[in-house]
Amino acid sequence: MSADSVQPLPSVRRLKRENLRDSVAHALRAAVISGEMEPGTVYSAPMLGAKFGVSATPVREAMLDLVKEGLVISLPNKGFRVTEMSDEDLDNVTKLRLLIEPPTVRDVVPLIPAGDIPRLRELAEDIVVAAEAGNLVDYIEADRVFHVTLLAYSGNPRLVDVVSDLRSQTRLLGLTPLVKSGRLVQSAAEHHELVDLVAARDAAGAEQLMLRHIGHVRGLWAGHPQPES
Repeated sequence: MSADSVQPLPSVRRLKRENLRDSVAHALRAAVISGEMEPGTVYSAPMLGAKFGVSATPVREAMLDLVKEGLVISLPNKGFRVTEMSDEDLDNVTKLRLLIEPPTVRDVVPLIPAGDIPRLRELAEDIVVAAEAGNLVDYIEADRVFHVTLLAYSGNPRLVDVVSDLRSQTRLLGLTPLVKSGRLVQSAAEHHELVDLVAARDAAGAEQLMLRHIGHVRGLWAGHPQPES
């Protein structure tokens, strides 16, 4: 399948603290996770570079990072094909996230300084703004930054790396219908609710919210709505 007709991806104007390669890699990763870059489709570095407004070199370097992560496959003289994940793979990724993230969030709630709460609110608002704009690539990246920042309070960089890798392997192909229905904004608002629980030092409540939040990954966000309980 060719990517000639794919819609232009957002520019990499964000993430000013990072170098261009990292910025492009984050944007490409988010595009794969959200389905903006479609499974099975072949993308060339020059074509992606044109859409990002950068040269092909940082795109090619970033795509090689994604090859190592298993998100794309390199095709000599053709480009890169986005890999597909089975429902079983996605279920396994979700189970691992459920084992790690909710209890970690519970443990970090009492460790987060009160002075850091406004910054967490800003990061949560970035997710809402992206959802309101219907920008899935920005939404995925803002969501990643928020959750990685929260987990970093654990003081365990290995844990953060593991969760980051698991998040990269997720596919959220159900987000586009949520944008069209307006339900993505409602889901994005959960991040503000989580910050409220952190501010209230409600560790148990934060853990339960994270359990529900990650559950969306295999439900609404993946395009498989679960029945209301």
